Amino acid sequence: MSIAVVTDSTAYLPEGFAERYGVRSVGLHVSVDGAAAVGEADFGPGELARAFDRKHRVTTSGATPAELARAYRAALDGGAEGVVSIHLSRRLSGTWDAARLAARDVDPQRVRVVDSRSTAMGLGFSVLAAAATAETGADLSAVESKAALTAERTTTLFSVQTLEYLRRGGRIGTATAVLGTALAIKPLLHVHEGRIDALEKVRTTSRAMTRLLEVSLRAAGSGPVAIAVHHLAAPERAEQLGARLRDRLPHAECVVSEVGAVIGAHIGPGAVGVVVLPGGWKPSN
Repeated sequence: MSIAVVTDSTAYLPEGFAERYGVRSVGLHVSVDGAAAVGEADFGPGELARAFDRKHRVTTSGATPAELARAYRAALDGGAEGVVSIHLSRRLSGTWDAARLAARDVDPQRVRVVDSRSTAMGLGFSVLAAAATAETGADLSAVESKAALTAERTTTLFSVQTLEYLRRGGRIGTATAVLGTALAIKPLLHVHEGRIDALEKVRTTSRAMTRLLEVSLRAAGSGPVAIAVHHLAAPERAEQLGARLRDRLPHAECVVSEVGAVIGAHIGPGAVGVVVLPGGWKPSN
């Protein structure tokens, strides 16, 4: 493959896909009660759940320029003609800025950085589209363009049990968090222009799942579509939602997976989300 694709650990690609498409991933970091940060690969959803149960404070931090630069140099030294580095929204993390610094340091002509303006498979679908395009022999600009265009086509929706975790991490305003808690609302949220915004205020978890289904179906359209259903400590609800989407969308490719600790620390236990990509991510689509 002449063009290498790099991403970060919040892409949460389906198992085996990174290896299949030669995608390199740079880890974000998790810290508990101010202790030394560890990579997301070493602190999974199970560890996060135990930290929450014990009322520990969990914080996250982005990949560093040095970590990203090492990935770029390894790809170029390994024979890649260029690198497309695709990351979670710059409005949610400093990783995109770190990637820009690393690209400038390594080779700004051969390393391109793309803001997915999302995370989880909202990021992951762009990564897969770029990697599959690179596999066809496409040049650096074409792979970069594919990643950016795919990001524009995705819809990322999710529901949380409480807005408190997003409020703690500064990802949503305090007033909105207080309102949601006071009225026992299970808000439906979406990632809009790279930010987390309220979409609807729903009063029950059951209603939130129904609205997730309805809005996802509307975003999917009537043709081929790629869908990812994510959750944190809510496998049954996620599997049920995935099954309902498959029933209604016979042409859908649908995966269900649990998010890792970096995103999980901000959405909290019980969160369920859907990422929709009409047309899918493969070059033939």
